Amino acid sequence: MFALGFFLLAGLLCQSLGQYDYYDEYYVPSAPLEGVSSPICAQECECPLNFPTAMYCNERKLKFIPIVPSGIKYLYLQNNLIEEIKAGVFDNVTDLRWLVLDNNNITSDKIQAGTFDKLSKLEKLLFSYNKLTKPPGPLSKSLDELKLISNQLSSFPANTLSGMENLTTIHLSENKLTTESITGAFKGLKSLVLLDVSENKLKKLPSGVPPSLLMLYADNNDIDSIPNGYLAKLPVLQYLRVSHNKLVDSGIPAGVFNVSSLLELDLSFNKLKSIPEINESLEHLYLQVNGINKFDLTNICKFSSPVNYSRLRTLRLDGNNITHSSMPDDTANCLRQASEIIFD
Repeated sequence: MFALGFFLLAGLLCQSLGQYDYYDEYYVPSAPLEGVSSPICAQECECPLNFPTAMYCNERKLKFIPIVPSGIKYLYLQNNLIEEIKAGVFDNVTDLRWLVLDNNNITSDKIQAGTFDKLSKLEKLLFSYNKLTKPPGPLSKSLDELKLISNQLSSFPANTLSGMENLTTIHLSENKLTTESITGAFKGLKSLVLLDVSENKLKKLPSGVPPSLLMLYADNNDIDSIPNGYLAKLPVLQYLRVSHNKLVDSGIPAGVFNVSSLLELDLSFNKLKSIPEINESLEHLYLQVNGINKFDLTNICKFSSPVNYSRLRTLRLDGNNITHSSMPDDTANCLRQASEIIFD
């Protein structure tokens, strides 16, 4: 299990660094090339003798979920043709920890009531690239990861995640969620560190997000403003991505991004005309493809001295209306740690 845990951690970290390519999609392993399967295994699948708690049913062109024998903790059903989940199909596997259902054809109305009732120890539910219009449930209170990427989610009832104090990561990108449809959905999630609501129909950043959050991704929405004091309620937030939205200067309250915890801020592909005020602790600032026409150094450094300077290492300003010649004389002193400043 060390290897599985390592790949999960590596995948999470990879999503947090630099300009980025979003998803690892799968960190689940392929079935070991052993050729020998446990005799209790479903005939459509493989249960390696050296990993007896795992059942690999992925990429078998299955249209249904086979009988799952007791003792299975890791069930891989991704890349099939499954359209429904019948009640009772998981009743024998009350110790199930991971359930991977990515890349199937499952719709919400074909998930029968009570399907997940006995999965009280479930930790990871990967249910991306299906046809869900609402989240499945009720789900286990022990869940620590929920992936519902690229479904057709248009609703997310406020009580869906109620009581899930172990939940650390939620991926809801590439759906049809609105600001109203996720109101109250994330309250009380004391362990949440990553929330991805990219590529939806949000007009505002999600409300009621817990103060434990480290990473908030809201790229490719219709967001035009940031609420005053929003980041002050997220004291450990390090990565905020709001690229490809409709942000304008009037929608950015003074000092809203001036928080010491933030390491990366992506505001690229918006409609900004000026560099917003940031904290000197920020390390990566992405502002490419806006309408910025002035290099306002005081929004990066209030003043420069031997001990007062910006920690910015990356500053992208390409696709704007400024050039290197727009930089004030004191820029080198302020941006002494910058290794990459891009204008074109």
